[in-house]
Amino acid sequence: MSVTPLQALPIDDLRERSSTKWRTYAPDVLPLFVAETDFAHAPAITAALERAVRLGDTGYTPPDPGIRDAYVAFAERRFGWQVDPARIRTTCDVMMGVVELLRRVIEPGDRVITTPPVYPPFNDCIPEAGGVVETVPLRETADGWELDLLGIEAAFAGGARAILLCNPHNPTGTVHSRESLAALAELAQGFGAVVVSDEIHSPLTQPGIDFTPFLAASETAARVGYAVTSASKAFNTAGLKCALMITAAEDTTAVLRGLPAEVEWRTGLFGAIAGVASFAPESDEWLDSLLLTLDQNRRLLAEMLAEHVPGARYRMPDAGFLAWVDLSELGWGENPAVKILRDAKVALHYGPHFGVEGNGHVRINIGCAPEVLREAVERIGALLTP
Repeated sequence: MSVTPLQALPIDDLRERSSTKWRTYAPDVLPLFVAETDFAHAPAITAALERAVRLGDTGYTPPDPGIRDAYVAFAERRFGWQVDPARIRTTCDVMMGVVELLRRVIEPGDRVITTPPVYPPFNDCIPEAGGVVETVPLRETADGWELDLLGIEAAFAGGARAILLCNPHNPTGTVHSRESLAALAELAQGFGAVVVSDEIHSPLTQPGIDFTPFLAASETAARVGYAVTSASKAFNTAGLKCALMITAAEDTTAVLRGLPAEVEWRTGLFGAIAGVASFAPESDEWLDSLLLTLDQNRRLLAEMLAEHVPGARYRMPDAGFLAWVDLSELGWGENPAVKILRDAKVALHYGPHFGVEGNGHVRINIGCAPEVLREAVERIGALLTP
């Protein structure tokens, strides 16, 4: 069956939404900042949630809402990864899962590595868990972004007890190679450290690019790692609250099972219901269509920037619907999104929020209609006209 692109909802309909993307700025602003997409849900999600509302199925989340088995089947289909459902627990969202795991694998004051530019909440969740952030920035090479393994080794040697990995990486869209993940695992094991891998963007890996779950990178990775993921990013259900915490070895599973029951009680029932529908085979066609749309948009952005914003530096992401763009050459300061919002009425995510490595950068959400993306870049380009 041939795949066709998804059509974004009309912008007038989108402005009826009450989520952050559509209620933060005035109606004359094009919102391309927060990680929400502009498409109707996969039909299976809509049907499952409509049925739940019709039945008044709005109570407490049961011990087994079906999300574990649904994810196990999804991971096998999409990644060739075999996951033991007995090694999965759920919670409210990915960052909550990260915090709860870190609390059990580090001591107060321990340093936890991040790899900026990186998802801003990492800098909040590590202190929440009692840790201290230690940054080892990604390395930009001629071929793309990669982990600085030598820098990570030095941080572990200096006493860092864990690394919070973003795989695929937000905001660059980098899918880390199996080789680099396996090497990271060996470093962690050698220094008695652990790896907590945020893999929420993994369903959005483009066809032809191999996503390697950290726990599947090697036997060592299985021993030292924890993964946290969700359907919420790919299927636009962040408000429904359901994430999965996954392990692959006896020691790490013991830590997972030792989490308080309240951690799992925080799972949203609608999140679990939507997650089961998201990970079901009948949603694969919708996901494939989304990936095609995002592929077209990531290429369109490259074309539009070259035409309208010369000087912009942009690498097409391997995964996700977020584009990391360097506007340093335009002379718009450390946070060019401020000028763009004020003068072009386009809201982009502030680059410096991702670390000092984000100075001069913006993050653009391309999970929208192509005409919206075109208009946004044209508005930005108009700022270059004397």
